[in-house]
Amino acid sequence: MNTASAEGPGLLHRSGRWCARHAWRIVTLWVLLLAGLGAADHAWGGTFADSFSLPGTGAQTGADLIEAHTTGAGGTAAPLVLHTAGGTVAAHREAVAAAVAGLDRLPDVLSVADPLNTPGAVSPRGDTARLTVRFDGNPAGFDPSYLARVDAAVEPLRAEGVTVEYGEPLGQPASAGSADRVSEGIGLAVAVLVLLIGFGSVAAAGLPLLTAVLGLAVALGALGLLAGPFDFARASPTLAAMMGLGVGVDYALFLATRYRALLHAGAEPDEAVGRTVATSGRAVLVAAATVAMALGGLCASGVGFIGTLGIAAGLSVVVAAAASVTLTPALLGLLGRRVDRLHVRTPVAEPTGASDVWHRWALGVARRPWVSLTAGLLLLGILALPAASMRLGHVDAGAQSTARTDRRAYDLITEGFGPGANGPLTVVAQLDSGRISDPAGREDLAASLRRELTAVPGVASVTAPVTSADRALLLTTVTPATGPRDPATARLVHTLRDETVPHALAGTGATGYVTGTAAAAQTFTDTLAATLPRIVGVVVAAAFLLLLTVFRSPLIALKAAVLNLFSIAAACGVVVAVFQWGWGGALFGVSEPVPVESYVPMMMFAIVFGLSMDYEVFLLSRIREVWLDRRDNHLAVATGIAATARVITCAALIMTSVFLAFLLSTNVAVKMLALGLGVSVVLDATVVRLLLVPASMYLFGRANWWLPERLDRLLPRLDPEGPAPASTTGPAPAPAREPGPEPDPVPTPVPLPGDRR
Repeated sequence: MNTASAEGPGLLHRSGRWCARHAWRIVTLWVLLLAGLGAADHAWGGTFADSFSLPGTGAQTGADLIEAHTTGAGGTAAPLVLHTAGGTVAAHREAVAAAVAGLDRLPDVLSVADPLNTPGAVSPRGDTARLTVRFDGNPAGFDPSYLARVDAAVEPLRAEGVTVEYGEPLGQPASAGSADRVSEGIGLAVAVLVLLIGFGSVAAAGLPLLTAVLGLAVALGALGLLAGPFDFARASPTLAAMMGLGVGVDYALFLATRYRALLHAGAEPDEAVGRTVATSGRAVLVAAATVAMALGGLCASGVGFIGTLGIAAGLSVVVAAAASVTLTPALLGLLGRRVDRLHVRTPVAEPTGASDVWHRWALGVARRPWVSLTAGLLLLGILALPAASMRLGHVDAGAQSTARTDRRAYDLITEGFGPGANGPLTVVAQLDSGRISDPAGREDLAASLRRELTAVPGVASVTAPVTSADRALLLTTVTPATGPRDPATARLVHTLRDETVPHALAGTGATGYVTGTAAAAQTFTDTLAATLPRIVGVVVAAAFLLLLTVFRSPLIALKAAVLNLFSIAAACGVVVAVFQWGWGGALFGVSEPVPVESYVPMMMFAIVFGLSMDYEVFLLSRIREVWLDRRDNHLAVATGIAATARVITCAALIMTSVFLAFLLSTNVAVKMLALGLGVSVVLDATVVRLLLVPASMYLFGRANWWLPERLDRLLPRLDPEGPAPASTTGPAPAPAREPGPEPDPVPTPVPLPGDRR
């Protein structure tokens, strides 16, 4: 690819060369940035907690009405479950009173409900009780050290042999992030091993790791600072670490590989760095822009929880790309020709000969493109089949490890009160002014409402409706007969919300809402399912336009989008088979089949679509370089496959290991994302890159590079490193050459069967 205009090197070329020549300035700036963000995060940073607020929905409106009209109903409630192996909880009345008093004195506690004085808080057998604490914030975001203060408050109960477990969300800090550092360590260890085996040089292996780790640390510092004024989900740092570490190593690796190839071809170090940033650096920026754009598309969901996850992951990708095109060139400038020092075996770079194994593979695909294309699509189709039966839901504490206190609390509630007690529903009837002032009318309405609710199949019990202190609301609790994750509970929520409550209140002037944890989770699921098509449309359209602008080919942009949708469907199919069908879920710490967490498909789509474009962009950039130089489609495809095979394979192994290492997380949703992302990277680096891309490009021939002249004039030009490519309808002009050593050698064209050049 020509990387310099006729007037001289382009912007990226010059910036890369400048970073290499002023390396210590760049390194110092990144170190200062890291220190500054770390200090700011420590001083003003916030915490991470899940917030599923959905303004405008019935579940949220009902919760807001309860908080506005009921004293002591604000904040976030969390149950502490008390259990005695013999006897009753009431036998420990003094210890219960001492625990209630101790909890009430803790900071961030709004109120504590004594279970012995609260109707329905003690199980029928009397051996289990729910002590409800209301906090002024979400306790999932509290520091794990806060639990030590809770432990001290309930010590009188434990001293008498009463078991105390912390339900959601209070129990979440006990295990939050406990395995993340281990996962990151495993990912880095595998990365070192792969880089040493793949490239032989300790310096070449260490440079991508140093860039990725420093970039990730900066991104996490910035994310912690943003968590102060804004609400970010608990999974945000984990997701940012997964993405930042994976793409950070990949991006720096692509630059280091090209730099070494240019050095081996005879370029001077400074000039090699400039040309590296002008070529591979440009591909990194396009790839990062595609990933960040896909993640940013999550904001189109209109759900703050999803949008913040996308922002967190996108931030780490943007920082990784910035580090790759500034810090990596600086480190390469410091290393110079010493990049292959301390090698553990003979250092290798990009292959350039037609005898290379990957070049021969590409020629083999060229001989049977239809067979290769069919085989690849068939494999992806088989893996995608389970996705057709995907069931969305919320993976609650009941699916977590029994080593967690919130799981044990969940099981005690199930044993003592029934499975539906883990997700009770609250029906809120907002009365009109006439009912508020008519006691008899309120009683009639309460009796009628309870009667209709009790008659609904799947309802275990209904409490007598009570009137709020200001007589504006009627409140009743419906306990389902099934647990929160059971499909029957989802059907019950829909029935109550759409049929029973509206029918019971028809003609009364009252407005009804169904709220509570289970109702909010189901509303969240319904909202995400409804917005997923919009997200898919926005992301695919934006990615198509970006690739069209960069590669100047409608066919290449469309092919990339379609093939990525196939790989996403296959990854989703694997997730459904493992977690929902239970095929091997126990191997990943999930003891029973669970629904797919409602936000996982949306997150997987955005992340996988972006990452799939990563390898697509790196491969197509290399193919396009040869095409612009030789105007030979078959040669361009074969050379592009051969030149990027080793680096993409190593990058895929590293990214897969980073993702799969997060299967150690205690968060089931993170496990789902880790498996789905790991599988998608493997599929993209093998089936898509080695079969589908070359086969389709061989079949399309010169049509790959066709661009209507009118569209060519309309599209902006994002290639500042050289002149616009000539139209493929006419003879190709001789490409301009940048000063310095010749570009990487290109193999002599090899005649191919069915050559359609």
